[in-house]
Amino acid sequence: MPRWTEDDIPWDAFLPDRLSPDMLPLVKAAALTEYNAGRYTQYLKNVFADDEGFAETVAEWQAEEEQHGTVLGRYAERADRTFDFHRTFRQFQAGYVIPVDVAGSVRGSRAGELLARCIVETGTSSFYTVLAESTDEPVLKAICRRIAGDEYRHYRMFLDGLRRYQGKDRLSLPGRIKVVIGRIRESDDDELAFAFHCANRLGRPYDHARANRDYAALAYGLYRPQHAEKAVSMVFKAVGLNPQGILARIASRWAFRVMSARAVKE
Repeated sequence: MPRWTEDDIPWDAFLPDRLSPDMLPLVKAAALTEYNAGRYTQYLKNVFADDEGFAETVAEWQAEEEQHGTVLGRYAERADRTFDFHRTFRQFQAGYVIPVDVAGSVRGSRAGELLARCIVETGTSSFYTVLAESTDEPVLKAICRRIAGDEYRHYRMFLDGLRRYQGKDRLSLPGRIKVVIGRIRESDDDELAFAFHCANRLGRPYDHARANRDYAALAYGLYRPQHAEKAVSMVFKAVGLNPQGILARIASRWAFRVMSARAVKE
């Protein structure tokens, strides 16, 4: 069960004049991707079909992710009375379909799958931390703080699973690095771009490249060096590298430069 509910959010404290117009499009897109957890859950249950304990863990993860989507969608509807969360989600889900009818992980092993999930949770934990620290709107700040905490706990959950399966699969260091690079590259796939389009540009033709650039410009423009450093540290820990070493410091500086470059609006 989720560790907090919609009733824990101080909805009456909403101050619309403190909400940056650049932040609401990100919130709308995030609501769609979070609420889409059910499809990923089915995929993970297929991959870990004979692991009943992990299936229960994934079910809890799904409930919390869907709650994130519901709360963010409710917030977006309050901030923009023209936004219909559930109608928009149906359009997003119809246009973005992931294959769930599989028997094995697309990463090649269960350890690889769990490592990829660690990378996803690193990104979401960082994203909601950044949103919470970047907004002066009290309701959004309260929501994002709670979600960031959940996402970090999800990272720890998948990391524990990774360590358990790594003992069985023995995924090599080059193999782990390959999984990480592949999953990071997938951040430019259709999910976020199409979610951003559906949430903010319905009625216009879908332009993946444009939606991807515009989403990145808004999101990465909020990041600061300490956010890149924390994210890289989490990735290094999942891979099995020293999260505080010189290589991690070099990687965090490089990551922040990449984010800054993508934050440039055209």
